Amino acid sequence: MISTLFNEILYRPLFNALVFLYNTVAFADLGVAIVFLTILIRLILFPLFYKGAKDQAILQRLAPKIKEIQKNHKEDKQKQATAMMELYRQHKVSPFSSFLLILVQLPILFALYKVFMKGFVAESLGALYSFVSAPAVLNHGFLGLVNLSGKNFIIVAAAAVVQYFQGKLSLPKNNKPASELSSAEKIGRQMVFLGPALTLAILYNLPSAIGLYWLTTSLFSVIQQIIINKQLTINN
Repeated sequence: MISTLFNEILYRPLFNALVFLYNTVAFADLGVAIVFLTILIRLILFPLFYKGAKDQAILQRLAPKIKEIQKNHKEDKQKQATAMMELYRQHKVSPFSSFLLILVQLPILFALYKVFMKGFVAESLGALYSFVSAPAVLNHGFLGLVNLSGKNFIIVAAAAVVQYFQGKLSLPKNNKPASELSSAEKIGRQMVFLGPALTLAILYNLPSAIGLYWLTTSLFSVIQQIIINKQLTINN
């Protein structure tokens, strides 16, 4: 039941969208089709991604106030929780937005993983809708330079580097020593390095098609974060 729902709601639509893009605007280039599909997904989910990224950026900037509340009400957890919720309400942020973003992304990531791992083989082509034609040419390349069915360290490394810059952009600018940072600020700084490291470790042994997706979505995140940072600067 769950497997059928997953296939019909996520896998088949994403696979058909990829094949449609491959047949039309991507000019039979799988890499270009993946880039277009990634952009399409990010545009559809833009409000959710934008809200999650903006809330995280604001929470990073509120870290000193959060630390102050924790210090002032360390003996009364109820008052501490009330003061924290009031702070979140004033700044119109949700501390749970990042978890919601993860919950939404995971099924999509699993579906894309299945799409890219299967590729354009006879079994997967059987999942095409009646109005989507099977590709006349099966090309697993990207711009004639990369075989996306195999590993490619350059794409994986590029994805990790772009993710690092996105993480750096999400942090507020400060020169405080590590000893003066709150736990949230310390976690934020650690994630700047942990995220790219996990990207390298996870994607290195996977087909570079998945790495290309992650590189494209990370580039989209960088642009989104620049927009968010400019908005927060103007509002402040």
